[in-house]
Amino acid sequence: MSMTLSPFDDLISHVRGGLQITDHSGKIQPGGIFVAVPGPVRDGADFIPQADLAGAGFIVTRNDAPWPDGMHAQRIVHPDPAQALGELAAVANGTDNMAMRVTGVTGTNGKTSICYLLEHLFSSNTAKAGILGTIDYRWPGFRLEANLTTPGCLQLHELLGNMNKASVDVAFMEVSSHAIDQKRIAGISYDAAVLTNITQDHLDYHGDMESYFQTKAKLFTELLKFPQNACINYNDPFGQRLLTKLDQALAYGLDDVPHGIRRALRGRIIDIDDTGITMVVDYEGKTWEIRSPMAGRHNAQNLLAAQAVGLSLGLSPNQMAVFNHFHGAPGRLERIANDKGKTVFVDYAHTPDALVNVCRSLRELPYDRLIVVFGCGGDRDKTKRPRMGEAVCQYADVAVVTSDNPRHEDPQAIIDDIRPGLGGCTRVMEQVDRKKAIITALDMMHDNDVLLIAGKGHETYQQIGDTKHHFNDAEIVWEHLA
Repeated sequence: MSMTLSPFDDLISHVRGGLQITDHSGKIQPGGIFVAVPGPVRDGADFIPQADLAGAGFIVTRNDAPWPDGMHAQRIVHPDPAQALGELAAVANGTDNMAMRVTGVTGTNGKTSICYLLEHLFSSNTAKAGILGTIDYRWPGFRLEANLTTPGCLQLHELLGNMNKASVDVAFMEVSSHAIDQKRIAGISYDAAVLTNITQDHLDYHGDMESYFQTKAKLFTELLKFPQNACINYNDPFGQRLLTKLDQALAYGLDDVPHGIRRALRGRIIDIDDTGITMVVDYEGKTWEIRSPMAGRHNAQNLLAAQAVGLSLGLSPNQMAVFNHFHGAPGRLERIANDKGKTVFVDYAHTPDALVNVCRSLRELPYDRLIVVFGCGGDRDKTKRPRMGEAVCQYADVAVVTSDNPRHEDPQAIIDDIRPGLGGCTRVMEQVDRKKAIITALDMMHDNDVLLIAGKGHETYQQIGDTKHHFNDAEIVWEHLA
């Protein structure tokens, strides 16, 4: 008995034959497929006439999208064009059937650090590893500077497909909430997934914390192949909520395990100072010790997350002892070496919780004063600005408020939004010019002070308007102290 293929299934067979797919009407090849994806700014359905005029052979669209008279392309109706794009891209790039295993890391903070830790863990244990994240997309023999934490759907499938062709064993990718909500990760099934934490960020996009959480949760409830490979932070309240829905998950965290959790990887910090962390880890009756030069309690959490994934993907506890000389990801509480003996760190912290984590970590170390240079990005959630000021003031002796990436906002207006949160500070200085702010902070340092320059971390630019100007916090430190 023969079965008639649906129009979309028939389209998949064309993709297997090499037909081009795009969601950009300006990139259509004659006879190719245009997928009219609804976007956060413009609806792809608005560009259906242009795609037809450019010679599209097929156009995938919603049933309620307009379809002008006189079109030449064949209309393929799909209830969710964004999902359709992912399914077509998976077929085109072979990502629907990969030998390579893929881990998604989501959460407000820690995604980059955990991906770097995982890359180090697996490559040190003879696996070929790749990363897709905020800093770059790379695997042995290939590197591309990242333009988004999680690439667009077509680029994502192309990168993963090329990784798989390059015989990469394991891929670790940062998964942003925007990417989940916009279905940029459609068509990908994850072998393991991590939830670091959920604290205030991106509320300009999601509206409220509950929507933000529910978006993150989809990685675990809809896209994860193996529920037992969900690695979730039990110290985070939202993580605890997710664990109640996923009783097979591997919970990880520091100190006591909450009641009701079936499987847990527990860490106990036994020493933390300016040379790093020593931690004892317990898991299913086994105990081992981890020593890392990475600073701060939050990095102890990141180390646990990486080990949880390692165990989920088949590594053993005795394969975890590879972190002794690994200093972490660029721009993540990264010490800036200099010949003046000044203790300076740069960090990517740009949320209230991230600032609390890094400031608290430095405050716990034996320095006399903590000086913090920070700002807030323009065109982003304004409600977190005073909270970032409050976060710094909990720990800093001196807060130097400056610009981050102002984008299309007035930098002084952003500082004005931060100012209500600065009431608890011992001393506050305001300097709109970020370079001058860093120099001011360096010049006020005493012998046993520590300086944190927060917000930009690894970034080598400052965005003003639509233009990205070269700017590197570490370079400013080196130039001024030279």
